Amino acid sequence: MDAAEREMLIRRYAACDISWYELRERGFEDFVQVLGALGELGLRQPVAPMEGPNVEARERGRAIIREALRAQR
Repeated sequence: MDAAEREMLIRRYAACDISWYELRERGFEDFVQVLGALGELGLRQPVAPMEGPNVEARERGRAIIREALRAQR
């Protein structure tokens, strides 16, 4: 995979056009490569939409993290 294709794939991943599974199929070996490439391009990792059966669990997890961060202040 050349640099232009790599960048295009990472940009599509950041825009939620393709998944981590698709990146693996196209040559990314581990998620550290993806995170590094996102950082190089100044992009953030996409976040799953808050919908579906796991919403309550995700909201509880976020609340726990927020409380832990508040406690550190």
